[in-house]
Amino acid sequence: MAKPVVAIVGRPNVGKSTLFNYIVGKRISIVEDTPGVTRDRIYADAEWRNRNFTLIDTGGIEPYSEDTIMQQMKRQAEIAMETADVIIFLVDAKEGMTASDREVATMLRKTHKPIILAVNKVDNPGKLPPEVYEFYNLGLGDMIVISSIHGLGIGDLLDEVYKYLPEDVEEEYDDDVIKVAVVGKPNVGKSSLINRIIGEERVIVSDIPGTTRDAIDTYIEKENTKYVFIDTAGIRRKSKIVENIERYSTIRSWRAIERADVCLIMIDAQEGVTEQDTKIAGYAHEQGKASIIVVNKWDLVEKETGTLEEYRKSVYERLGFMTYAPVLFISSKTGQRVGRLFELINFVNDQASFRISTGMLNDLVNEAVAMVQPPSDKGKRLKIYYMTQSGVKPPTFVIFVNDMELMHYSYERYMENQLRRSFGFEGTPIRFILRERDKE
Repeated sequence: MAKPVVAIVGRPNVGKSTLFNYIVGKRISIVEDTPGVTRDRIYADAEWRNRNFTLIDTGGIEPYSEDTIMQQMKRQAEIAMETADVIIFLVDAKEGMTASDREVATMLRKTHKPIILAVNKVDNPGKLPPEVYEFYNLGLGDMIVISSIHGLGIGDLLDEVYKYLPEDVEEEYDDDVIKVAVVGKPNVGKSSLINRIIGEERVIVSDIPGTTRDAIDTYIEKENTKYVFIDTAGIRRKSKIVENIERYSTIRSWRAIERADVCLIMIDAQEGVTEQDTKIAGYAHEQGKASIIVVNKWDLVEKETGTLEEYRKSVYERLGFMTYAPVLFISSKTGQRVGRLFELINFVNDQASFRISTGMLNDLVNEAVAMVQPPSDKGKRLKIYYMTQSGVKPPTFVIFVNDMELMHYSYERYMENQLRRSFGFEGTPIRFILRERDKE
């Protein structure tokens, strides 16, 4: 289920990024732990009072844009209108109300979405500067005064956000429906693939990258199995995105991945695996989604003996963290191998849902430990007492040990390989949770 979205909107230099970083609890320019996966984030997961949501920092003026401040602000407001469930409108107490603030407030009022007016840079809440009271003229009701740099008033602000977060609702599709997100760079053939699958022009197809702005759900039944294909807006490298509105269509793609059971990560056969493909695949991996790497436009590649296997090898070299995912070579234009997709979708979905008894798991643990001794440090050796499966989608295993610090990444990888060798789990990530057994 996709989380609610909260957007922070405001003029440049009013403190949006500082507020964003304070709420999510860390500075967001992250290099992920997953090897080969990095991305600059303008959004992050946040939590308040046991409710999870996605927080968006809409940023200020883009350095590559020649647009005026107000044109940029309009775009930010459009993004907030289109994407967010709750909007935090941040203004600057020290500068007072500006014409830009008034115009954005007018636009935001038309959204009919919850707007929370937050007046920032009030470092002494006991003594409000006279400029604060001007903001009542924006017609947005009561304001919350905060200092994002000192963390003052943030709890009150989040309490107000909490009031407006949508209630948790059941997924709109039954449990027996397999939700498939089709993700990839713009113009890789996502919409063409869905059109080929459903046999009709249900989705606009264009050679102009980024034609598909929103996520579109297409319901299909095939051989007594129900599917929903989620066609997402193309995800494009940051440097190629000039329009803010297109930049934030990326958020919808991430949300589609969150909703999905299976992700089809589409690669352009002529371009090969690009850095952006790595980031897209990395997000699906992070989210624990079963995945299939779909190499499209294979009909346009010149082939000779061994071309396909060499290409598959190069895909796994670039996506080293996702070697568990099957690679399928297709042409959505000619229909080549498209029919095999359903078979693979069913297979990886089943693999991600597979459960193993604790008895079988501990037989595997004993065998694995006998073959390769666990690591040690300063004379103390890792002991693995037992393993049990705690969840599916992705398959998640709890390992009880004597000391979590002794579990080296390489040995965890070894245990994963043993699980895959014995039970398959093709197409799905595997998660481990380490627990120290009570000393007694």
